[in-house]
Amino acid sequence: MNDIVTYFSTIPSLHRSLILAGGITIFWLLENAFPLFQMKYKKWNHAGINLFFTFTTIIVNFVLAFILLQASDFAVKNNFGVLEWLPELPLWLYALIGLLLLDLIGAYLAHLVQHKTKWMWRFHLIHHTDTWIDTTTANRHHPGESVIRFVFTVAAVLISGAPMWLVFLYQSLSVVFSQFNHANISLPERLDYFISYFIVSPNMHKVHHHYVLPYTDSNYGNIFSVWDRLFGTFTILKKDKIIYGVDTHMKVSEHNKLSNLIKIPFQKAKIQPDKKI
Repeated sequence: MNDIVTYFSTIPSLHRSLILAGGITIFWLLENAFPLFQMKYKKWNHAGINLFFTFTTIIVNFVLAFILLQASDFAVKNNFGVLEWLPELPLWLYALIGLLLLDLIGAYLAHLVQHKTKWMWRFHLIHHTDTWIDTTTANRHHPGESVIRFVFTVAAVLISGAPMWLVFLYQSLSVVFSQFNHANISLPERLDYFISYFIVSPNMHKVHHHYVLPYTDSNYGNIFSVWDRLFGTFTILKKDKIIYGVDTHMKVSEHNKLSNLIKIPFQKAKIQPDKKI
């Protein structure tokens, strides 16, 4: 555990980039070998759009990274945050509690709020317009949403009092888990259902990408599935019932054209009907 702390305390930017690229590569290969759905689409063209948004997310996070560093340094130096107020714990338990808190505030809460706040939803909508969910979809975030998510990450660091090694560990895990649960891979159903008690599984997250309410507003988790189960946002839908996308933007010209995706948050809002399949 001490080796993990040491590594993530000084993790080079190159290594963080390799985690991102390596995850995409591994799950991309698995998608081809064990696909959940046989989707008829131009995989490389689709990836090009999503990789564009991946790069914009990297740029936003890089430009604002100093704020995250300042937030963590402030918390640690001033004994501020939940982790700083806890009695001395075994390092593994300290890390687990920190990861849970960062995931709750920086991922689950951020995701939930974006669905419930109209102006935030208009940025997050770009992620949901994808009608071909695969591992590259994990990073399909409008630059505006990247800023919103960053604000929640800073809040998570301050509230948790997480040191930077733990923040870097969380971000690395978050990237890989997001690529995993978006990947178009088929796991044995029993295995998928079993792991969904602990972490967000591929089938669990695919329900969130079903094109109509109330399924769109469910299964918000990123790493840990406990938050959806605890707060009553966990939903099940058989995979043969799932249709990807969002019902307000099902035209190819709306969801598969980069210039339009960039402009969606500033276009006249469309209302998503509250309906079930």
